[in-house]
Amino acid sequence: MLKNKPALTLLLASPRGFCAGVDRAIQIVEQAIAKHGAPVFVRHEIVHNRHVVERLEKMGAVFVDELDDCPNDRPVVFSAHGVPKRVPETARARDMIYFDATCPLVSKVHIEAERHYAMGREILLIGHKGHPEVIGTMGQLAGGAITLIETEDDAHAYKAENPNNIAIVTQTTLSVDDTAGIIAVLKTRFPNMAMPHKEDICYATTNRQTAIKAIAKRCELLLVIGGDNSSNSLRLVEVGHKAGANTALLIADAEAINWDILAGVKTLGLSAGASAPENLTDSVIAALKARYQLTIEPVEVTKENVVFRLPKELRAKDRRDKELQAKELRETS
Repeated sequence: MLKNKPALTLLLASPRGFCAGVDRAIQIVEQAIAKHGAPVFVRHEIVHNRHVVERLEKMGAVFVDELDDCPNDRPVVFSAHGVPKRVPETARARDMIYFDATCPLVSKVHIEAERHYAMGREILLIGHKGHPEVIGTMGQLAGGAITLIETEDDAHAYKAENPNNIAIVTQTTLSVDDTAGIIAVLKTRFPNMAMPHKEDICYATTNRQTAIKAIAKRCELLLVIGGDNSSNSLRLVEVGHKAGANTALLIADAEAINWDILAGVKTLGLSAGASAPENLTDSVIAALKARYQLTIEPVEVTKENVVFRLPKELRAKDRRDKELQAKELRETS
């Protein structure tokens, strides 16, 4: 315990951490193990957070790159980011038990893309090349049916076959501000472009970015807890920079904090990406309390009460059964 600890004000952003889609995906893996026993295979990381992945591995989850790495006689779960259509088709052809943990908001984007395709529209997807969600969305349709737009330069350069018959969809975890710039370019070039019925960027992404904006100008340093392959966490760092934080950094957990960077800092901001469990935030706060006379100022911009139901095959008979199953699994991890 340090003596004469310096004072530090912590602006604690809310909402932060797990969203409904992430929570549902993790529960799907947990309940699949409870129902079928270990091992349960998971195609790709269920969410982009190594702490979550390692905890599920201890319970009996086996993470693999492709369906080819899974035996036919064990269940497989598809990650929250969504998968190309060929993946469940292959699973059915192999007579596998599978559970689709795709976030319902990502599934909404898939449905929109199919609807536009059926209407003969050119489809533009605003997103990041190589991200699992983008791969999954582009894989809903035949090759070449969706064109990826990553930047405003891409939006300027796109050559339309029919400028009056274009539709756009977006990756759900992008920065609202960055997406708005790309959409503005496309709207100027293609004023008749079909827009989503509702903004594709999910409520959790929007809420976490709004909370970051609410604290950024007051922060000498902003820390965002999340994995370095987590799109929504990286976007929170970008939003913090643009919204006025002197410095904004991504950290995996409390152990990743470079304490030298906090030297002289009086006001620190803290948030967490949608795939970061709350215990990581608790650990960072505990580490700060050990070094500082800490004053915590919660900054809540909205409350979240969204819940997505599990697949019917994995729903516990009642709430108590579900709680007991989850408790048993965590006690074995």
